[in-house]
Amino acid sequence: MIALTLLLLLGIASPAQDSKFTVSGTVRDGSSGEDLPGATVLVKQLPGTGAYANEYGFFSLSLPAGEYDLIIRFVGFDPLEQSVVLDQDRRLNLELLPEGGEDNLVVIESEVENEEITSSEMSVVKINPKEIESVPVIFGEKDIMKTIQLFPGVQAAGEGQAGFNVRGGSADQNLILLDEAPVYNASHLLGFFSVFNSDAIRDVELLKGSLPAEYGGRLSSVMDVRMREGNNKEFKVNGGIGLIASRATVEGPIVKEKGSFMLSGRRTYADLFLKLSSDSTLNNTQLYFYDINAKTNYQLGQNDRIFLSGYFGRDEFAFGDDFSFGWGNATGTLRWNHIFNEKLFSNTSLVFSNYNYKFAVNQAGFSLNSTIRDWTLKQDYQFYLNQKNTLKFGLEAIYHTFIPNEILSENDEGLFNEVEGQEQYGLESALYISNEQKINNRLTLNYGVRLTDFAALGAATVYDYDTEGNITDTTEYASGELITNYFNLEPRASAVFLLNENNSIKGSYARTNQYVHLLSNSTTSTPTDIWVPSSERIKPQVSDQFALGYFTSVLDREVSLSAEVYYKNLRNVIDYRTGAEVLLNPQVESDLVFGQGRAYGLELLARKNKGKLTGWVSYTLSRSERQFDEINQGTWFAARQDRTHDISVVGMYKFAPRWELGLTWVYYTGNAVTFPSGKYTFNGNTVSYYTERNGYRMPDYHRLDLGLTRYSRTTKLETDDDGNEVEVPKRFTSNWNLSVYNAYNRKNAYSIDFRESTTNPGTTEAVRLALFGIVPSLTFNFSF
Repeated sequence: MIALTLLLLLGIASPAQDSKFTVSGTVRDGSSGEDLPGATVLVKQLPGTGAYANEYGFFSLSLPAGEYDLIIRFVGFDPLEQSVVLDQDRRLNLELLPEGGEDNLVVIESEVENEEITSSEMSVVKINPKEIESVPVIFGEKDIMKTIQLFPGVQAAGEGQAGFNVRGGSADQNLILLDEAPVYNASHLLGFFSVFNSDAIRDVELLKGSLPAEYGGRLSSVMDVRMREGNNKEFKVNGGIGLIASRATVEGPIVKEKGSFMLSGRRTYADLFLKLSSDSTLNNTQLYFYDINAKTNYQLGQNDRIFLSGYFGRDEFAFGDDFSFGWGNATGTLRWNHIFNEKLFSNTSLVFSNYNYKFAVNQAGFSLNSTIRDWTLKQDYQFYLNQKNTLKFGLEAIYHTFIPNEILSENDEGLFNEVEGQEQYGLESALYISNEQKINNRLTLNYGVRLTDFAALGAATVYDYDTEGNITDTTEYASGELITNYFNLEPRASAVFLLNENNSIKGSYARTNQYVHLLSNSTTSTPTDIWVPSSERIKPQVSDQFALGYFTSVLDREVSLSAEVYYKNLRNVIDYRTGAEVLLNPQVESDLVFGQGRAYGLELLARKNKGKLTGWVSYTLSRSERQFDEINQGTWFAARQDRTHDISVVGMYKFAPRWELGLTWVYYTGNAVTFPSGKYTFNGNTVSYYTERNGYRMPDYHRLDLGLTRYSRTTKLETDDDGNEVEVPKRFTSNWNLSVYNAYNRKNAYSIDFRESTTNPGTTEAVRLALFGIVPSLTFNFSF
């Protein structure tokens, strides 16, 4: 009903089309049976006419009756030409075969058919794990999250820090989805690894601002990660063995060409080497993480398919018997795809997500615990109205449970009183509708609206505070009772105007609301930061973002160039008041202040997509600022993620058929930070004096990483029945990867502390801590 009403209002209702028929179907990998989302289906006889397969490989095209040749293409696969006679509606199951030959081991091509220029999407980063096999990273583990941070507008939070920042936003303003399940902490080992095992990942898409109406709940970005479905034709095993971590993936058919499974696991073993130490404290130290990805799917019939996927991962760190620290994520997704007819595609999802951490101080006898748990129900529809209009609409409901601060005694001698964490509940729901409309061969629009609602629910005890943070009143709410409610309208729009086949201009606008918030102190982000929902005191954060971009390709589409500018206005931004008690504070809301923010910048990207030398160069010029009446006398100041310049250079050079060299160089100016401006003596103690929030800068950061990969042969010679030698694929293939992180041994500052000089008492000295010098890694990867 909502969809029909909007169509009538927009005047795009489909006319009678007695002379038109629809060809629809799925596009899959012919070697594994997995879907190929984003594959293009073009009509040879009608230049400019075609369709993209959705995230499940489904496409639909309405054409006049006649005979057509369809050309189906996808990056890394040989194109397929399929003839079809349209005298009635047709359903096709199309399979593409991977490109063969030694020269196609690692090829990074442009989006099919110049998609980055012709699509109405902008501010988007897309990555296939095959593209990053030779990008050098720390400890030799290829990592999609680390690679995304090398693109413009995306900033690494820093060595040893979790999360990433997008266009001046904070880490919690990024919605990270793994098969539609939210991941609240996507880092292992305090940010040195991500939770995403690349062997288990099919593709990744990062939306930096032009959010389609089907996404919501965060202000800065959506990182949509999809797991592989598993090979439904044959059993395969692949993995890797590194110096501190190893991984393995098993996949195969449940019923050949109808259902498949994928199971992938990974674990570090640095703690095993610590046990060799003669130091009793070190050999009793735990330091590891593990994660498991699993997915299965089954084709129930021509129109129905079910998917079940899950992730479980955990970090454990214990320093002798002194203290221990652990955190982890668990997710599960059950999905049902249904094709109603050749024009209407449906996906129904039931999603579970749980994140928790525990920090225990054994000698003091207490532990600090926190949990956030979600149950989500989603219903999405995609309706191919006609050749010029593709409609998306649906609904979503998320039931949140928060336990933000829970202090438990670990023994009878605990020095802290137990504080039972008060569970908080929230119901976040949304309705959305959007339409992609092709006005003509030059102009395409994508517009829609998202209606969101957040209800804070009991049982709960709610406190009112004065301006100093003191409790003035207390209200009790029963289980399920409505505490407060927020209803918001979020319009979204984007457009692309083609100047010619190789040049386009794009623009976008998006309003988003965020109802869950991460409370961090002003210097670092850690797994112990607290997630809280919106409440009577904590209003939803709101963002309005505008973006304008120019996109082009040159040198026969071997090189793509883009330039984007953006401006983002933020309201109801949250921070701690100066002098706030962050840890072990059951009344954390009393120390919060609320203000506004703004972020703006320029993003440049040059990407070489074909040839022996591939890679990209990105540059970001940006500014991110905040304003609170209670901080810095109400004046604007730099947000802690404010970074003026950010440059990344990534190159992969295939200098021989089975050898490839990888290089990454990054440079960025220091983040804003709060340092003491002076000191004074009180009761015989020296106390630091702070004058302004984020009034100083960390030193500039730069680093060079190098990698060298040697691939085994992928084919071998065999004699056929006629006695001729022919090349056939090898069952077992492998490669060795040698990488060097921080090749010129730059001592980048992880932190700067101030202390009294040991050589000159009475004076203060700054002490820089650097985490890493040169870090070499060697990894053996295999597949059979």
